[in-house]
Amino acid sequence: MSNKLEMMRVFCAAADASSFKEAALRLGISPQAVTRAIKDLEYALGELLFHRNTRQIRITEFGRGFALEARKALADVDNLFTPGAGSKPSEFGGLVRITVPMGIGRTFLLPLLRDLSSSYPGIQFDIRLSDNIADVIDEQIDIGIRVGATLKDNGFIAKAASRVAFWNVASPALIKRIGKPLTPQDLLHLPTTGLIAPSSGRAWPWMFARGQQLQINNQVLLTNDSQLEIQAVLDGIGIGQIGSCMAIPHIREGRLVPLLEDYTAEPWTLYVYRPQRGPVAPRVRIVFDYLAEELAKESVMPTML
Repeated sequence: MSNKLEMMRVFCAAADASSFKEAALRLGISPQAVTRAIKDLEYALGELLFHRNTRQIRITEFGRGFALEARKALADVDNLFTPGAGSKPSEFGGLVRITVPMGIGRTFLLPLLRDLSSSYPGIQFDIRLSDNIADVIDEQIDIGIRVGATLKDNGFIAKAASRVAFWNVASPALIKRIGKPLTPQDLLHLPTTGLIAPSSGRAWPWMFARGQQLQINNQVLLTNDSQLEIQAVLDGIGIGQIGSCMAIPHIREGRLVPLLEDYTAEPWTLYVYRPQRGPVAPRVRIVFDYLAEELAKESVMPTML
């Protein structure tokens, strides 16, 4: 019997039994297989494990010591294949790679990871901020967060966590200076900001109710950084179309004013997803479930004023 782990299992069963026959019954194998395994293990160790005659077996002093070590080794091996069972939070460890849109990553993700790190200090995070949809296979991403259409790819496990609308907002000072737009078309003649789509290098079109879109090409400020765009809107540089979760705190505190509310487009869904590629490491499952649960909370991702 060449499998040393299996030989140790047979030996431990024999050490706890009164005979090789009893050990064989417990293991569901033949007594001859038990005898052969013990002999092979004795040759491998160069030590006698049992004194035996035709009537009984008696474990040797060496055998008793080896049994203690063998049981511990077998338990460690079994624990490798039952990760998380009875483990303490401090025992979970390893790298988790996450891709997330820039604005959501900077505004919402870091506070959540701070709290998670306190509970699971062994987990390390590799955060990729990108408004592109990451190729999770090529980039070896464990968890993704995105806002958009339903993930129809069967290669993903996705949880809908929250809803994000795109609100038209401006600073009170800018509204006082230029007035409020009454229709989306008015935006073509007013100072606006724009967020550049990574795929095209052009500004994202503005979205409105009933699937209407408006391409604005005369923005006073264009950027590929959603946080910079929000700051520009707060500073009164232009009117912006901002994700509700990021706009709501500023509206509540009076720093931004919602505009064209009757034209607000239907909200998009925020998903937490992971590739469906075989077994999921405990650390990945912990982070995935935690993010999906926390991002669904109104206190974390506000959706209403």
